[in-house]
Amino acid sequence: MSWGEFVDVVAGILLVLGAGFAFVAAVGVVRFPDVLTRMHAATKPQTFGLLLILAGLALRIDSLSDLTLVAVVALFQLMTAPVSAHMVARATFRTGQVDREALVVDEGD
Repeated sequence: MSWGEFVDVVAGILLVLGAGFAFVAAVGVVRFPDVLTRMHAATKPQTFGLLLILAGLALRIDSLSDLTLVAVVALFQLMTAPVSAHMVARATFRTGQVDREALVVDEGD
């Protein structure tokens, strides 16, 4: 197996794993019962899946400008996912959409 074929195999594995994580995140968003658990599914596995897909894509890219764009996408995903999850959780608490009796720790006040 040549180096190019090895890189193709690793890129393919990363792309399939990333797509799998994104699929699991989508299923979690649809199936989980409340906003907080859906938010968890929408942020963590989705972000990890996207990073795996971007890593697989980065292995196949030859252009430095395209690699820079992939890095920027990864950076913005890492910066915006926690902020958006925090804002969704905060809005959920403020609108009373959270069952506070079901929480182990309630720091929403």
